[in-house]
Amino acid sequence: MCVFRLLESNLPMPENARQKAEEHYYAALDLFADGSHEAALNEYRESAAADPTFTEALHGMARTLLDLGRLDEALEVSKRIAEIDPDDVLAHTSLSVLYQKKGMVPEAEAEANKARVLGWKQQLKKQNL
Repeated sequence: MCVFRLLESNLPMPENARQKAEEHYYAALDLFADGSHEAALNEYRESAAADPTFTEALHGMARTLLDLGRLDEALEVSKRIAEIDPDDVLAHTSLSVLYQKKGMVPEAEAEANKARVLGWKQQLKKQNL
């Protein structure tokens, strides 16, 4: 996906990149809530283009793509989230759901197990603080 080229190139992010990403993200949330999924998807893409590491926008994009029935695209976005943050429980949960919807049961179960283990690790960390 072209959205991720800046991240992969290791170029420095512009100073206001996160602010711009957040503006597009909040616009996308409003559009999604209004049922304007295609418009929301465009805003999520703009958000990710501004800051490819802003995983909240990528989660929104994956969810919107899922709702639009574009499972392969949603899967690619969810994989990217897991690459950016391997400890993101929601990324692995999303991958599990998407694999399940595609009938890829072994992959779905593997991702569900990753999410479960990561969740347990996060709980243990909180308990030991």
